[in-house]
Amino acid sequence: MDDVPIRDASIRLGQFLKLAGLIDSGADAKAVIADGQVSVNGDVDLRRGRQLRPGDEVCIAGHTARVVAG
Repeated sequence: MDDVPIRDASIRLGQFLKLAGLIDSGADAKAVIADGQVSVNGDVDLRRGRQLRPGDEVCIAGHTARVVAG
């Protein structure tokens, strides 16, 4: 699991996927989220705009990244 620091108190799921290097572009984020390939804290989430906060864990294709305060 990788810890990925964020600057603000929260970050949107689509932005976090790019920041963490789990996907390459915003279009990729939209597609993988819509396809149900992304889970947040163990639950599939279909909302690209979901707000993540430090401690949240995002998993896609067997790779997990945790949101940490920057």
